[in-house]
Amino acid sequence: MYNFDEIIERKSDRCRKWDHQYVCSRFGDVPQDFIPLWIADMDFKSPPAVIERFSQIAQHGTFGYTWCFDEFYEAVIRFQAHRHQVQIDAEWITLSYGTVSTLHYLVQAFCQPGDCVMMNTPVYDPFAHAVTRQNVTVLTNPLVVRDNRYHLDFDNIEKQIREHQPKVWLFCSPHNPSGRIWTGAEIKQVSDLCQQYGVLLVIDEVHAEHVLYGTFTSCLQPGCAAPENLILLTSPNKAFNLGGLKTSYSIIPDPVLRAQFRRQLEKNSITSPNLFGVWGIIDAYNKGTAWLDALNIYLKGNADYLTQAVSDYFPDWRMMQPESSYLAWIDISATGRTATELTHYYAQKTGVVVEDGSHYVADGENYLRINFGTPRRLLTDAFERLRRTI
Repeated sequence: MYNFDEIIERKSDRCRKWDHQYVCSRFGDVPQDFIPLWIADMDFKSPPAVIERFSQIAQHGTFGYTWCFDEFYEAVIRFQAHRHQVQIDAEWITLSYGTVSTLHYLVQAFCQPGDCVMMNTPVYDPFAHAVTRQNVTVLTNPLVVRDNRYHLDFDNIEKQIREHQPKVWLFCSPHNPSGRIWTGAEIKQVSDLCQQYGVLLVIDEVHAEHVLYGTFTSCLQPGCAAPENLILLTSPNKAFNLGGLKTSYSIIPDPVLRAQFRRQLEKNSITSPNLFGVWGIIDAYNKGTAWLDALNIYLKGNADYLTQAVSDYFPDWRMMQPESSYLAWIDISATGRTATELTHYYAQKTGVVVEDGSHYVADGENYLRINFGTPRRLLTDAFERLRRTI
């Protein structure tokens, strides 16, 4: 029903992932026939219902200001209930202009210069940018690798909280870049520490919709995270490939926290939403879940192919199993080369563009991140090129 094998020409739309000029600015002299497996942007068309809605809006020809009307709230509430078994109220939801910018507003709202914000590293680099750009300090807490899987070091976490007294803990669930799905018990332990020491818990669930292995537990499930000390950030952008619309939302159960956050949005003039963005959420959530289920099956097949290809061709690589998302996290320390060296070498010599793990705040210097959210033929072609460099 859905053709995820279709190769879509993407260079003409000047998207960052496929733009030769932009890629060369990041990776050096890359050949014209490069295969990009880097930025977290899938190479699949969005759900047909979303495309149809956008076509209707474009054909109608008027693109005026809009607002967060009832259908938006109803779509979010219904999707969160059906997909993640959580019950939320419309008043908890606040639409904003992308999760990354929302991280900046949150730090502005709840921190002062000189404060610190904790995060588990390696982690999505904009977490750190949102902190340092407000003259706030990043407190890194290294994740621990056991059995080729990340774990939280709760003893070290509590020690750091007591010593540094962070105002906020930015927690990525599922984890980006590794795809690790945290259990409900782990999230509860995180929340309990935040309550005990007066730390605001901000959880990013942007990668929650692509579950390949295991079961995702939302922090909003009863008995998981304490609602009075919680801010959840999410969006349909990763799930439905809508990142360029820069539309996201927060869910904040506590009225005091919600009011403080909204005051900061007002200071930044975050008011009416993007016209395509709000309708993208509505139609993706209401009519795109069958597409999403089919996509996850396809992504799991890509993950399985990648696992086998790494095992067959690169015995010095050690890939973590991606439990969620479409991003592989691979330890290349046994090669004796850094991720920065390898990414530039592969990009310039083979045209295969992968992500440098050193970008992920800290503790990622010996890792590559590979985006397998692409038609399988591109993935196999890329690994055939890489295989020839051995």
